[in-house]
Amino acid sequence: MTMMTPFTLSRAGGAGVYRRVLRLADSVPLSLVQLVSRLAVAHVFWQSSQTKLASWPVTVQLFTFEYRLPVIDPGVAAVLATIAELSGSILLLCGLFSRLASLMLLGVTATIQIFVYPGNWGEHLTWAAPLLLILVRGGGSMSIDHLAARRFLRER
Repeated sequence: MTMMTPFTLSRAGGAGVYRRVLRLADSVPLSLVQLVSRLAVAHVFWQSSQTKLASWPVTVQLFTFEYRLPVIDPGVAAVLATIAELSGSILLLCGLFSRLASLMLLGVTATIQIFVYPGNWGEHLTWAAPLLLILVRGGGSMSIDHLAARRFLRER
């Protein structure tokens, strides 16, 4: 029989707990992570679009005096940004054309980061990370994209 010291027990116990936590994390379906990512980002951009629509004259003023995107007219930029946020958030919510929607919203995020608020990179990364997940892995099995893919693949 081998003699175990308290240090050996606590170390083995800590490693065992760590392995159990990892197994628990591994058991979470990726599709659940994709769904939560879609919902979280959709909410952010939906709220932003609703704020723009609630006071359109203020939105145009913001694009004119604060956001000041190069080359593009502020009125056009306001319309394009609002359309991108509305349509992107709805598509993500439904899981329809999820990769296209995430690419579009990544473009909005990159534009904000580069031209409008370059110092807010931390906040922009919190939007970009789930959008990148959706772009590279899709909307997940809890999406219209997944249902459509199954339907079209079954017809072949």
